Amino acid sequence: MDARNEGAEGEAVDNDIVVWTVQEEYARERIDKYVTEAWEEEISRSQVQQWIEAGHVTVNGRTVKANYKLSTGDSISVTVPEPETSELTPENIPLNIAYEDADVIVVNKPRGMVVHPAAGHPSGTLVNALMYHCKDLSGINGEIRPGIVHRIDKDTSGLIMAAKNDASHNSLAAQLKAHSVTRRYLAVVQGNVAHDQGTVDAPIGRDPHDRKLYTVTEKNSKTAITHFTVLERFGDCTLLQLQLETGRTHQIRVHMKFIGHPLVGDPVYGRSKGIFMEGGQALHAAILGFVHPSTEEYLEFSAPLPEDMEELLARLRSR
Repeated sequence: MDARNEGAEGEAVDNDIVVWTVQEEYARERIDKYVTEAWEEEISRSQVQQWIEAGHVTVNGRTVKANYKLSTGDSISVTVPEPETSELTPENIPLNIAYEDADVIVVNKPRGMVVHPAAGHPSGTLVNALMYHCKDLSGINGEIRPGIVHRIDKDTSGLIMAAKNDASHNSLAAQLKAHSVTRRYLAVVQGNVAHDQGTVDAPIGRDPHDRKLYTVTEKNSKTAITHFTVLERFGDCTLLQLQLETGRTHQIRVHMKFIGHPLVGDPVYGRSKGIFMEGGQALHAAILGFVHPSTEEYLEFSAPLPEDMEELLARLRSR
């Protein structure tokens, strides 16, 4: 699994094993229900039950049955089985390529495209498209995530980089870990953001009431820092530029909700309040910059706003 599963309640101890420690509020819950709800991506309970039956799920180092009732402090370990190779095939999906050479490729991902195959999304992903286009991708993240160094949400558009060899992958991953990659987003949020500039420095962890979601919390959390600048105000909405200092799962979405300005169109962390955008939240990864793994030259790329966000802004400006 990848970095989005980090955290005390779902820590990725290596690329293929995820471990949870059961909190008191989940004592007496069935193991199959717990894993299904805790899993980062959509997955069926029957799939989890198959994993349990095959011995991929253990509690305190021992195999259990699907109806095992958890106890506080239980250590759940899931060893993710490798997907069938036939599930991951190159697909001739058009790519909007911002940059490409022998080491790295930068793609402007459309809203609605999943980055890599997962339960519920076996095909039609960015990885399927990259496999068709590139032929050569880093193998560090395994067969299911070749070349993938970082990710953006399915319903977020914008720039994402992928590595074509392991040396490039290691370089880009190190830059992400050091927070030296430039990542600036454009977002339309609900409400009138009072300050022209600001920083949200608030730790993010899993929501104790819904383990698929994230929230600002001091418990089992990691540092998360987002800087914002107001670009335009519309009274009941604001256009922001946001820069990530850290890269936690759903960071911008969670931080904007935390300060009372959830993203327009966010189906999970926001409510419409009369302003709509079809297809996902009004969030676009507009600028991506990094040091090239081979030349050591700093490269920076920008992607224009997608049509749906342009239409949203046009509606707001014309009122």
